[in-house]
Amino acid sequence: MEKEKRADPDVLLASLPREGRGKLTVFLGAAAGVGKTYAMLEAAREHKAEGVDVVAGWIETHGRAETEALLEGMPVIPPHCIEYRGIEFKEMDLDAILTRRPELALVDELAHANVPGSRHIRRYQDVEELLSAGINVYTTLNIQHLETLNDIVAQITGVTVRETVPDRSIETASEIKLVDIPAEELIQRLKDGKVYVPGQAKEAMRKFFRIGNINALRELALRYTAKRVDRQVETYMRVHGIPGPWPTGERLMVCISPSPFSAQLIRAARRMAEGLKAEWLAVYVEAPRQFPAGEAEKDRLAKNLRLAEELGAETITLTGNTVAGELLELARKRNVSQIIIGKPLHSRFWEWLHGSVVDKVIRQSQGISIHVIPGKLKQLQDKLPAKPVQKTLLYFPYAGSFFMMLLVTAIASLTQSFLGLVNIAMIYLLPVLFSAVKWEVGPAVVAAVTGILAFDILFVPPYFSFAVVDLSYLLSFAIFLVVAILTGTLSSRLRQQAASSGQREIRTNALYSLSCEIAAVSDLKQVLESVVRKVAETIEGQAAVLLPNKDGKLEIQAISDSQVESFVDENERAVATWTFTNGQMAGRGTDNLCGAAGLYFPLRTEQGIKGILGVRLNNLEQRLLPEQQRILEAFAGLTAISVTRIQFAEQAREAQLLAESERLRTVLFSSLSHDLRTPLASIIGAITGLLEEGDVYSPAARRDLLLTIQQGAARMNRFVSNLLDMARLESGMLKLSKEWCDIQDIIGVAVSRFCEVLRGRPVKIEVEPGLPLVRADCLLIEQVLVNLIDNALKYSKTESEIVISARRGIKQARIIVADRGLQIPEEDLERIFDKFYRLHSPRQVSGTGLGLAICKGIIESHGGRIWAANNPAGGVIITFVLPLDDNAPPAIPGVEEVESNGK
Repeated sequence: MEKEKRADPDVLLASLPREGRGKLTVFLGAAAGVGKTYAMLEAAREHKAEGVDVVAGWIETHGRAETEALLEGMPVIPPHCIEYRGIEFKEMDLDAILTRRPELALVDELAHANVPGSRHIRRYQDVEELLSAGINVYTTLNIQHLETLNDIVAQITGVTVRETVPDRSIETASEIKLVDIPAEELIQRLKDGKVYVPGQAKEAMRKFFRIGNINALRELALRYTAKRVDRQVETYMRVHGIPGPWPTGERLMVCISPSPFSAQLIRAARRMAEGLKAEWLAVYVEAPRQFPAGEAEKDRLAKNLRLAEELGAETITLTGNTVAGELLELARKRNVSQIIIGKPLHSRFWEWLHGSVVDKVIRQSQGISIHVIPGKLKQLQDKLPAKPVQKTLLYFPYAGSFFMMLLVTAIASLTQSFLGLVNIAMIYLLPVLFSAVKWEVGPAVVAAVTGILAFDILFVPPYFSFAVVDLSYLLSFAIFLVVAILTGTLSSRLRQQAASSGQREIRTNALYSLSCEIAAVSDLKQVLESVVRKVAETIEGQAAVLLPNKDGKLEIQAISDSQVESFVDENERAVATWTFTNGQMAGRGTDNLCGAAGLYFPLRTEQGIKGILGVRLNNLEQRLLPEQQRILEAFAGLTAISVTRIQFAEQAREAQLLAESERLRTVLFSSLSHDLRTPLASIIGAITGLLEEGDVYSPAARRDLLLTIQQGAARMNRFVSNLLDMARLESGMLKLSKEWCDIQDIIGVAVSRFCEVLRGRPVKIEVEPGLPLVRADCLLIEQVLVNLIDNALKYSKTESEIVISARRGIKQARIIVADRGLQIPEEDLERIFDKFYRLHSPRQVSGTGLGLAICKGIIESHGGRIWAANNPAGGVIITFVLPLDDNAPPAIPGVEEVESNGK
């Protein structure tokens, strides 16, 4: 029974990176036994003596006494045990190192493949996580384990190395230290048993450790190190402006397919791109004859594309009718200077029949350099897995074609007398066409051959013989076969193209519909529900989106199926947490935590990782195809953009509210300091005068002082009332006490509250006779009129006229307050009803800017409307309307016109 190591969420928190990324130092050697581990331990002891916190994460001593001696006194992280198929294996304890967090960790054998059930498939991925956590790492590597040199090493030594490390992992190293000894000395170490035990050493010297092999590997190691030094010198010259002959820009393109030979092409392209310091593309073209035939080919294609991505290529998948045409069109669009293509191992007859892609590319290249790399048949046969044969499915189309032709033959024999030979020949075409459309070329050819034989024996003289007297029948038979092959080939192409186009259309429509659904939505929950629903429909599985809460812990925000526990249990959350922490895809089908049930994509943006998109296929045995993985990455990108957009919008709203709150606070304090202090000062001054002893003031003067106190108190009362009214309006606590109100009476009461202020001021009141009663809160409507009159008094000259009128409209009463003061700019006519908004006026106008806002709130709460317009004769007209009830009581008789001079 296999036991898989699950990630501990607490340990994952410990793997959060320090400030900056750790530095990697690689001790590179030509082969095992040159002293890489010894050199690494010597360097580590020097650092430990300097006070650096050093731990040995994993060291392979191979029983060498001198190596074990260097480990004495060195802190060693104990290995952890993983049970796999009933056997217990020891592996490096990555979690223990992350928890310990040393300054320097020693990790031997970078190319090691971990036991299934480990967090990562390969040890170099463990090292990547240590580096991301800010831990410096010393490691060892043999040159034959470098991915791009894999084919060259196999060619030199005859041994194919299975454990390889992508070049990018070594290229990011801060330092590479070459450990080298002469080939003779290495052979002697083998003989002395210092590398392997005697039995293994003898076998190794016979196969791998030969003088020629070792020297060739030493040359590879020296060349690789020299290239790195050359790049460092070149970088130094560029940075410091030292002139030199710099290489011109190149761009390479390698053509790949599901063939195992494509891996060799990819490595060759990577080496050429490295030598030319050029960008490179890995391109696969889906043409009718090049569609992956089954799951095995699809898996090989996915591995080839993944290998190209690991080695730093930009991978592109195209669809077209011809491979050569699509390749060259892309090459010209992307300004490719060199194309690398493999020579297929087809026979000359096959190439004559189908055409050679290589020849077409060479003929049509027009200035693009073409590199043709031939494959070896034996190597390809060794790499191709044995195909399981499902005999029932394999033979059924052929048997069906054969029996259909027998059925047609029986029918033709029975109807020969009145159908005629020509019609019988046409009938024989039906099984051929049906087999071609239903089962492709092979069954169609079987049907054609069966039909030719049956037709020749039964209907072509001499009967019951294969002999043909009339040679023209031979041409008919040939045409019969050609029709079978052509129709079978065309139907196969059309079926594959239709299937591919259907899949692409589904994916494109899914992306388009999702982007349309979430483009203008501002609700995060609605966006995430749309995402998980669309992802689940696309992959035929389940999906979930996890976002961090305020404490940074991932929580499920949306899930396609709430009954599915794969996104809920602790193990799956740990995998999602690791993905969120490290920013790498993890889960089933990846190199990270592949034992998980789900697959997790980071929602990556320029601002960092916003969350996780998790998916799980309904069929756990099935793996995602490369195109499915790409569409999921596109979904994750769309989701990340949407989450960021909504978060930014929310932050912008909060910032706007904060700024508005700050502005209102400033305005309120300013208003309080002015509009309370001024009347208070006048009241205090008047009271002080009244309290003075003696007959300082005459009765008239005393009355004026009392009026001053009254006006100041009324002004403060209006100010406080406005604040309270606005508070009630904003909180929704304003309750209307509706009753039948006479507008004329309300106008009279409102005007009477300004009797002292209006003394000597022309005021015209016009009320339409027979104006019906209005169902409203009389006190609040009175407050509206008071605020409008107060506003007119503030913004008009003392000698100018104020007009108050009330008229009947269609099912509404219209009340107007007009002054002859300054007009309002057109762009401010709507803004004057905003809270704390005040017009700029040459006059010193007091107030909070709440009066008109309160008017608007009161009128709208009555179902009415209020607006402002400039008076053509000068000043401003403010109008509000209130709805009239059809069942209103009889109108109280009114007056046509009342003129007042404040008397």
